[in-house]
Amino acid sequence: MSVTHVEVLHRAEQLSLSLADRAEEAETLRRLPTATTDDLVELDLLRMVVPTSLGGHGLGLSSLAHSTRILGRGCVASAWTSSFLTMHSWLLGKFPAEARNEFFTPRQPWALAPAPLAPTGTMTSTDGGYVVNGRWEWATGVHHGQWVMVHAIQTEPEFVTRFAVVPLADVTIDDVWHTSGMCATGSDTVVLDDVFVPEHRSVLAEQLFSGGEPLEGDGMAMLPAIQVLALVAAAPALGAAERAVDLYRERVTARVLAYSLGDRAVDQPAAQMRLGAVMSDLATVRTQWDAAIEELVGYTGRGDVPLERRAALRIAAAATVRGARAIINTIAEGAGASVYFNSSPFQRLQRDVEVLKGHAIFDWDRTTELAGRVALGLPPKPTDMI
Repeated sequence: MSVTHVEVLHRAEQLSLSLADRAEEAETLRRLPTATTDDLVELDLLRMVVPTSLGGHGLGLSSLAHSTRILGRGCVASAWTSSFLTMHSWLLGKFPAEARNEFFTPRQPWALAPAPLAPTGTMTSTDGGYVVNGRWEWATGVHHGQWVMVHAIQTEPEFVTRFAVVPLADVTIDDVWHTSGMCATGSDTVVLDDVFVPEHRSVLAEQLFSGGEPLEGDGMAMLPAIQVLALVAAAPALGAAERAVDLYRERVTARVLAYSLGDRAVDQPAAQMRLGAVMSDLATVRTQWDAAIEELVGYTGRGDVPLERRAALRIAAAATVRGARAIINTIAEGAGASVYFNSSPFQRLQRDVEVLKGHAIFDWDRTTELAGRVALGLPPKPTDMI
């Protein structure tokens, strides 16, 4: 039975409440709790953007992005992880038909496949495929994976980069993800040592990133993967800012100021002004992100996003994270010390967004440099994710 956009958002609202209840557990486990992965299956969210021809629901970018934003209100790290696993099923649909038949089955029309993007490994041609070696950092969701998709450099017969997909059993997981935030992503390092990958489970990176050939019932057909990744990955931070503003409103309403004669925060002009300011800032950030999503959706099935618009969408995603972080930090300046008790969800929202902003795709200096270069008519660098 197919699921609609409205149903997806309703189910995300339900799951967001559960993610909030499990946020501390997820942080302690450094991965998604079993109850959360069970919920993703039960609520039928994992095949959201899998093309209908592969057994999915064939929904579009708007469904993926907004459901991720809603989940981010409950737990930023859990929203990030579930959205990556969901989005990667869409990427696997860009592989040859023989590989798709391995990834998607009538019983399970989605595939859980962490995908570290940096090309930090090597691929060597061999009879029937490739031999892959390397070490890849930040494999979000790897502890829930069935497959792992890695990005590697091939130097012969020419220099190209390719993605390869291997079963989880062929991968060594290096337990390195001990962080101050985003703990539940379980973004450990994966290592491959002389692993054979058949030809059909590899695809040129350019083909994967550019959109590829559309499949029947693909609601995100031919959208550039980098821009999809950037805007969806920004969504948990935006959801966190929305939740932080709600928490601040509740706190101002109930808080009695320390070292006062019972003065209430709700009566203080400074608290009223701070709340008004972050509400305004949130509306601005949300408007920019919404507009970027709407613009990218407009290119569905076309595959013709101009370079300057791709750069603009990249910077819109980075600005969303930057703005969300600023909102949360502004709230923290006037919320008092109690928001840093472990029992307060605010401190986890803040820590998670601080770590999230470190993702290379949100690097403000590199992103603004890229946008500036494009605006000046200069060519992108080979390492630019655009």
